[in-house]
Amino acid sequence: MELNDEIRIPAPKQVVYDALNDPNILRQCIPGCEELIQHSPSELEAKVVLKIGPVKARFAGTVELDQSGAPDGFSLSGEGKGGAAGFAKGGANVTLTEDGDETILAYTATADVGGKIAQLGSRLIKGTAKKLSGAFFKKFAEVVGESVEA
Repeated sequence: MELNDEIRIPAPKQVVYDALNDPNILRQCIPGCEELIQHSPSELEAKVVLKIGPVKARFAGTVELDQSGAPDGFSLSGEGKGGAAGFAKGGANVTLTEDGDETILAYTATADVGGKIAQLGSRLIKGTAKKLSGAFFKKFAEVVGESVEA
């Protein structure tokens, strides 16, 4: 499954990049996030509760960041296990483009799922993934925009 989108954030590129690397900001923005621990500048551990159709599961997983393209963008990859519900793994490439006082964040993400959640069908999973990514980026734009105004 592949998702891509872009969002305009009312903040300079460096502020957006720094926020994308701030576990406290990410914890506020990730839907269902219970815990986000930064083990190193490039490694995070997360615990997230998600409901995908009739299946609700707690996922524990890791995320690796590749910041070699900073601050114009970065890539990430990760995987999570949801016990009997199954697993999810994937990655994303993010690019940041400054546009005046704002930043355009564009991303392309891929994901694979297995186990019980994979049996729900790709339409439901893709719809849920789009909804969750939309919720993340909407909240992220709000939080980053508020930090610039403060």
